[in-house]
Parts: sequence; C-alpha cells; structure tokens
Amino acid sequence: MKKNHYLFTSESVSEGHPDKVADQISDAILDNFLAQDSHAHVACETMVTTGQVVLAGEVKARCYVDVPSVIRDTIRRIGYTRSEYKFDAESCGVLQALHEQSQDIDRGVSRGAKISQGAGDQGMMFGYATMETESFMPLTLDMAHTLVYTLARIRKEGKQMTYLRPDAKSQVTIEYDEQNRPVRIDTIVVSTQHDEGVSQSRIADDIRHILLPEVARRDMRYAELLKGDFRLLVNPTGNFVIGGPHGDTGLTGRKIIVDTYGGRGAHGGGAFSGKDPSKVDRSAAYAARWIAKNMVAAGVAKQMLVQVSYAIGVARPVSLNVQTFGTGIVSDNEIAQKINQLFDLRPGAIERDLKLRQPMYEETASYGHFGRKNECVRKSFINGSGRVFEKDVELFTWEKLDRVDAIKKAFNL
Repeated sequence: MKKNHYLFTSESVSEGHPDKVADQISDAILDNFLAQDSHAHVACETMVTTGQVVLAGEVKARCYVDVPSVIRDTIRRIGYTRSEYKFDAESCGVLQALHEQSQDIDRGVSRGAKISQGAGDQGMMFGYATMETESFMPLTLDMAHTLVYTLARIRKEGKQMTYLRPDAKSQVTIEYDEQNRPVRIDTIVVSTQHDEGVSQSRIADDIRHILLPEVARRDMRYAELLKGDFRLLVNPTGNFVIGGPHGDTGLTGRKIIVDTYGGRGAHGGGAFSGKDPSKVDRSAAYAARWIAKNMVAAGVAKQMLVQVSYAIGVARPVSLNVQTFGTGIVSDNEIAQKINQLFDLRPGAIERDLKLRQPMYEETASYGHFGRKNECVRKSFINGSGRVFEKDVELFTWEKLDRVDAIKKAFNL
C-alpha cells in the first residue's frame, strides 16, 4: 500500500442474522399497528434465541394486533422454516409483554396541534452523505450490503448454492488514497450459514464464481473493483452450520452501524427498529440523512455530516451542527444557517414532510436504512380479527432528492 493511503472497513449482515431477525419482528409489529392506527405510538424490543421469541415494549393505539401471527409470518418470510434450525416459524415459543406507553412521556409528545408535538426523547442524531457512490453512501458499506442481499436472493431462488441457510455476514475493506478516493478492494469476508456436510472449499468456490459475478453485474464500479487482486475470506472458522437465533441470541437495535453508515458517518447511539416516528432517534436521523443527501446532490459539499439534537417534550431542536470535512463551497456555519431556513426540524414537521406515519418500516430493518430505493409498494397486514388487508405505502421517503432545486437557489448554484 502506498504512503498516505489508508484502509477502511464496513460490515453488513443478512436478514437471517439473529439481531436482524429481532429488528424485523419489532418493525413488523410497528407496521401492523400503524396500518390500523396511523397515530399509534409504539416502542417495542425483541429478543430471539433457541426456539423462543420475547417481545416487550410500550404501545398507545386504538386497535388490536395479533402479535403471534405477525411474528410467525415475519420469521417464515426470512426463511426459518425447518426444525433443524432450532428456531422456526411454526414451533418457536412467543412471549409478549406489551403495555401502555408512559403518561409522563406521552404528555410531552401529544399536543393539540400535531405540528407542535414535542420530541419523544432527548439525544443527538446524525445524517451523512458522500459522493462516493450513486446512492450517496460509503462504498465499503454499499458493497457489504450488496453482498449479503445478493446472497439472500440466491438462497431464496433455490437454484444455486442450495445448501445456504438464512444467517450470513459480509465485510469489505477498501484502500483509499490521500484524497479519500477508493483505489482498490483489499479484503472481502463472507461468512454464510450452510447445511451439514458442505465443505468450506466448495462454499468458497461458489462465493467466488457465483456470488461475486452476480454482485459485479449489479454495478459497473463493483465490476471494475472486483477485477483486481484482493483477499477473499469465506467462513474463516471452517464451519458455520449452527447459526441464527440458535447460534447467537438476537436483540433489537444491536446493529446500528450496519443500519446507518458503516462507521463512516457518526451515530448518536439510538436504535431505530420498533419505534414510531414520534421517537426522534428514528425520525430525526431520517431527516438528517435527507438533508445531507440533498445538500451533497445539490453540490454544496462532496460529503456532509449533519447533527441535530433535541430535549424531550420540546419541538424545536436544541442544536444543529454541520461538518463538510473541508469540501463545502462555503463555511460549515453558513451551511447550518441555510439548513435552518430550508428545513423544518420539529418532529411533527418531519413526520409530515417525510410521510412517516405510514406502515413503512419492516423494509428498513435489513440491508440498511439509507441508500435504499424510494418506491411505492402494496403491503399486506393482519388486523385484530385475523383478516388480511392491503395498503399502498411509499418507502424510504428520506432518500428523495426533492429539495435540490431549493438548495441550489439558496446557495446561488
């Protein structure tokens, strides 16, 4: 490696990773409440382990959700459908401990005018964007997500690598030059759960000749990078039969760096999954990403980190901070002032502008909350009577580039 070059690494995990199973269950419960009551307040946490799901949390809603059915459907969709996994949708136990939201918290959030609602908690949230990829995400994380997402798609198609099981992880290390430009892939790590009796050498061969070519076909830049020499480490322990919640206990909110920027952007520490948008841990982090992405896309900076902070029960942010790492066209303080003029960061305004009261969250709970495709889909839900119903939902609204023109006008670009 050349002098002044450096290595940076990000990881991702598949939807079958135990922590991501927990995240998806929490967000599926949230979505089913919001599908029936768009004003619901939900904060739920999930733990999964061998043959058992434990759901706990606080809910304020004018509806009933068949929690066990939602949990089993989520586990089934992920792919835990065989008894040999020691955790499967049909036989796992379900323990729920949901109770009403604290009135002390609710009195700070619920106000007569929705736009004046206070923040659901104190804390600081971050949003980040970079010109490194078309999705304005760090290349290391973007590629790590693509590896495990593509591996899961191959598993679900069932035509190749038929020995795959749901749990998997990836890690990508890239060499950067002194101008912070990616130069080459240094190391790729892929660990995937598999059926008994499948050799490490066979899995490594399939990763190199099936998975990596699939990834290369998804992006021309990946294709160029994958032509170079790099280390490929596959199932480094040699065996990965025991996995999922049987191999490791999974908890909601334990993959917050995977969920965000892979270590490139800062993180305030608050988890996302299972929380309705009155919780600024989630909604303000989405707003900060929306701001950073639109600012970078408008040409205000090549990369940007936005921090916003709140006090519980107070609508207006306590502070706003911007860092452009020397890439901004004006000072970071001037950019922060413009952001305050262009964006309303009160929780009620964020919910309104990003349409966050939709049942849109289960899709965020695997493969990252950012850098995803903004699209409209039709989703199915289960009401309290067990009836399935459908709703049209717009996903990943914070990924829209809908403020670029206004930003360019404000900065005379």
